[in-house]
Amino acid sequence: MDKEKYLHRIKYSGSREPNLGVLKELQKCHLVNVPFENLDIHDNIPIELSTERIFDKIVNRNRGGFCYELNGLFYELLVALNFDVKRVSARVYDQNGSYGKEFDHLAIIVSINNTEYLSDVGFGDFTFEPLRLEMNKLQKDEREEYVIDKWDDMYFRVNKIKNAQPQPVYIFSLIGREFREFKEMCVYHQTSPESHFTSKRLISLPTENGRITITGNQLKITELEFTTETEIKSELEFDTYLLNSFNIEK
Repeated sequence: MDKEKYLHRIKYSGSREPNLGVLKELQKCHLVNVPFENLDIHDNIPIELSTERIFDKIVNRNRGGFCYELNGLFYELLVALNFDVKRVSARVYDQNGSYGKEFDHLAIIVSINNTEYLSDVGFGDFTFEPLRLEMNKLQKDEREEYVIDKWDDMYFRVNKIKNAQPQPVYIFSLIGREFREFKEMCVYHQTSPESHFTSKRLISLPTENGRITITGNQLKITELEFTTETEIKSELEFDTYLLNSFNIEK
């Protein structure tokens, strides 16, 4: 993997030392420059757990991806920069009050000076900074608040704080996983009608003061406390928004 091209893609030009400050900057640069998107699924283009193919898509072709792609490639960048990392399996909380299957989501655990951090650039609207694996302690990034707690003997749970109440995001274990172990769920999320990725096309990217998202044919732009929604009426309009808002040319 060409780490220099990757760092240029996420517009990072700082230190290469494997420390917490660098990890924070890498994570934020990745989030604000590489969109979370599922467009290949709706264009019937198979997503494979191939580092080479994902690198070509995200770095060479200026695209985004979903968790297996984004965190899968970010893991490789951290390895190339000599961070102590492992892939972990997470299970995402759903509206029915349950959690998805094992390998539902790929996240990263980074160990720095004997302290572990949850790092995630593949979950869309989520934390801008790595979360320290410290139980029941409020952690803040520049926009939100989070708490990690124990869910059971095997899993930790990450919660986003909304209206002073914890809302579950996902549970995860600390077992290191191989990339290939996520293959079955990667296929599931591309093909199953029960997967939320197959229901509507989605692309989302944080901006300086908010976020811009296309879900189906709805464009939603949030700036500070104000939100506007616009219906996209044609594929030509969709392609124009992709280029102007996400710098993606299909």
